[in-house]
Amino acid sequence: MEVFVAELVGTALLILLGNGVVANVVLKETKGHDAGWIVICAGWGFAVFVAVACVGKISGAHLNPAGSIGLAAAGAGEMTWSRLPEYSRPR
Repeated sequence: MEVFVAELVGTALLILLGNGVVANVVLKETKGHDAGWIVICAGWGFAVFVAVACVGKISGAHLNPAGSIGLAAAGAGEMTWSRLPEYSRPR
């Protein structure tokens, strides 16, 4: 259950911060309106950093289901097919 909650929180942080910076640049009457693509890229990079820093030690920060599926298919590390639903369900 701990992994499930960590992945849920990490995914929520990633989406909240990443989409927030896009909204700030795109929407009129915001401080960051027309700031450009570099602000969006930096914002998404910061969002990934924050999400991984917050949940990395708990769940390994498998914030992308494709990464989890790839690790299970390769048999790499602790990821197995039986653990995959625990990592993929929060998304």
